[in-house]
Amino acid sequence: MPRTRMALIVATPLALALTACGGGTPDSAEPAAPATADALDDASADELYEQAQEEGSVVVYSFTSRIAEVETAFEAAYPGVDLIGNDISATEQIARIKAEAQAGTPGADVAYLSDAPVVLTELVEAGLLHGYVPPRLDDTVPDRYREPLLAQRLSTKVLMYNEDAHPDGPPVGNLWELTQPEWTGRVVMVDPAVRGDYLDLATELTLRSDDMAAAYQELTGTELELDDGVPDAGSQWLKDLYENDVVLVDDTDNVNAAVGQIGQDAPPVGFTSYSDRRDNADEGWALQVATDVAPANGIAFPALLGIVDGAEHPAAARLLIDFLMGDDTETGGAGFEPFYVAGDYPVRTDVVPPADAVALDDLGAWIIDPAAVAERRAEVADFLLTLG
Repeated sequence: MPRTRMALIVATPLALALTACGGGTPDSAEPAAPATADALDDASADELYEQAQEEGSVVVYSFTSRIAEVETAFEAAYPGVDLIGNDISATEQIARIKAEAQAGTPGADVAYLSDAPVVLTELVEAGLLHGYVPPRLDDTVPDRYREPLLAQRLSTKVLMYNEDAHPDGPPVGNLWELTQPEWTGRVVMVDPAVRGDYLDLATELTLRSDDMAAAYQELTGTELELDDGVPDAGSQWLKDLYENDVVLVDDTDNVNAAVGQIGQDAPPVGFTSYSDRRDNADEGWALQVATDVAPANGIAFPALLGIVDGAEHPAAARLLIDFLMGDDTETGGAGFEPFYVAGDYPVRTDVVPPADAVALDDLGAWIIDPAAVAERRAEVADFLLTLG
């Protein structure tokens, strides 16, 4: 979406605008006004850093604990700018940003969060979160990942299994198998009422009902018949899964431990983040992604970056977003290093995926359309309440 620029900014060199923000002025001169958002949006990282040093810090709400690694790297790259990271789920972030806006006390400069359907409808459309794309990325981030918020990467909620117990590959090749007696009480996922990305998964299943119906016929040889009150094949799968005693937990770590713990004879499978496989060695897990699952093994969705309305540190906020997008090397450098793992998919076309990762085209996950999910999400949430 084109940005409208004030005539003054067009006529005045950016360097003067940024210098005026922090430099001293003669006693007889009017105090310098802060650089406008448009000027900051067009600034280079070096120009942002100059003003960010005067701001002194930047606060980020992050849906991933990996923000702690980013904090160390950012402060090493930009001495004098303190990164204050807060590990908060996307659901909590959305509620907090709305409450703080209502109180007139924004608590963060940058929001790094998932749950795109709610973010776009409840934060962006309400003017509580604003997009920013560093100018250097104009040619390397596809349009679909630039508007209305910049996506840093694609994350996942996909079917994972224990490769220690199943060294020959996934024990499941069709989602409908999970509704059969062999998997009674042996499928684990976070309760969609607790985490928005799992509700997005449930919603996507209903949006792909034609594919779900075809997968049922492929597995059973018969056409799917819907129960009374069930609107589509995706909803029928959800109903059958719940009736097959799906195990609902409140955190992905619980899914990972249940599925991945080494030494189990008959471990469950579960829906979690493919990138959590990075913790296998540290946690004693054997998590692996189940590929070649009909009709899909789950979803891929954008991890979004936005500037909170009324951000106290606007230059440092943009500098942090620029840093999180990685440098100009093919791996993204220090800013992207915590996310350069199998299961996280860079949106930048000039970043090469990790060598040990399943390619996105081969993963078999549906890439969600946030707008379509947003339109149906509440309906699916209501349906899930009837299954409890």
